[in-house]
Amino acid sequence: MQNKLFIDGKWVAPADGATLAVIDPATGEVFHHIAAAGASEAELAVRAAREAFDNGPWPRLSGKERATYLRAMAQGIRDRLPELARLETRDNGKPLPESEWDLTDAAGCFDFYADLAEELDGEAEEVKLGDARFVSRAVREPLGVAVAIVPWNYPLLMASWKVAPALAAGCTIVLKPAETTSLTALELGVIAQAAGLPNGVLNILSGRGSVVGQALVDHPDVDKVAFTGSGPVGSKIMAAGAKDIKRISLELGGKSPFVIFADSDIEKAVEWIMFGIFWNQGQVCSATSRVLVEAPLYSRLLARLVEEAQKIKLGNGLDEGTLLGPLVNRGQYEDVLRHIDRAVEQGATLACGGRYDGFDRGFFVAPTILVDVALDSDAWREEIFGPVVCIRPFETEEEAIRLANDSRFGLAAAVMSADDARCERVATAFRAGIVWINCSQPTFTEAPWGGYKQSGIGRELGRWGLDNYLETKQITRLVSEEPWGWYLK
Repeated sequence: MQNKLFIDGKWVAPADGATLAVIDPATGEVFHHIAAAGASEAELAVRAAREAFDNGPWPRLSGKERATYLRAMAQGIRDRLPELARLETRDNGKPLPESEWDLTDAAGCFDFYADLAEELDGEAEEVKLGDARFVSRAVREPLGVAVAIVPWNYPLLMASWKVAPALAAGCTIVLKPAETTSLTALELGVIAQAAGLPNGVLNILSGRGSVVGQALVDHPDVDKVAFTGSGPVGSKIMAAGAKDIKRISLELGGKSPFVIFADSDIEKAVEWIMFGIFWNQGQVCSATSRVLVEAPLYSRLLARLVEEAQKIKLGNGLDEGTLLGPLVNRGQYEDVLRHIDRAVEQGATLACGGRYDGFDRGFFVAPTILVDVALDSDAWREEIFGPVVCIRPFETEEEAIRLANDSRFGLAAAVMSADDARCERVATAFRAGIVWINCSQPTFTEAPWGGYKQSGIGRELGRWGLDNYLETKQITRLVSEEPWGWYLK
């Protein structure tokens, strides 16, 4: 486990020696300390990235050459997958099979963007002009120095979603992992070293967002900030970036609906509802935490959902059979419990779940189902970011769509029905950037990811993720030998 910062290809300690404790959420115990970077380390990292971009080889390599490094990093993750997965679980709390799945996807992300890097070679779009005296083409070039600020719910995977396309595009980057879950992101520095990545191309700073994160966002030599996290922080990043007209992409919160019609298979509905909210302890921006069920199915579905939710095994993510681990830290644990208590105070009924007393330590919340939730209540409108789902009936398709879209968020939405035409109608009507039909939460590197409304700006993954780190340049050439003749007659 690393306890230093990765700057300009070297591991360095913060000038003031500051550290942060790493706490196992299953036990509440401190098991490591990581370096806490400050403003001076932010300056060093940005300076290294700037030098690597302006004077180093990275942006001038061909896409095929950069792809070699990305594939080496993908293999580096795979070679250490069992070790990294255990580290991820101990740092974040999620069940080990989920960590293994995440890290497999992280490796695949580097491979995917290696392929796209190769496709950049020789890419140019001929632009048709209305004047035969000129020819024009549009080319794409690396944007510059990027800063990536990633959340604690998918530590290495979210880092990969930003680092891989940035490197594929030819950018240099400073990665700021979440202060509570930095361990696997720091190991990405070891993997980059082993892959032979040139110095300064990737820099990794652990530390507090309010200190080093703010210094990175404010730095005038940063061209691009990519952030995944809460809406309030995203708003502050936009405001700070506006001073220098930085390129900004944001993936923010969600309160995603799941509309289930009465012709749905009840067992499939129960499975996808649970996967949509209990996976990763509900600590997922796109979690389908508002479930709308057509009235004829509502009572039977609710009964089955409560029955199955109560069977979910809670425990240490490293223990075999665990399906729901602890929340990431005490603060998140207490916040989720406050949300549940507040929901009950506002009239909701706790069908099951809430505070879990099965362990004498750790940050565990049982799978929680709330019913009778008022449409203007906090539980229905605010992101809880825990294993808490609100479920209520609806009468008509029109009502379901209206309730689904009645949110300031628009990250994701899901619909389930045996009627394909109805699914397509509802999917089209959703105001959300990600829509699932007859499922919830499957995520693919090839497909765009991002939201409408206050759920963010821009898209990650797929070719759209690469576009985040590219600038478009017009190159126009005069091909006519005729005199221009404006001033010289």
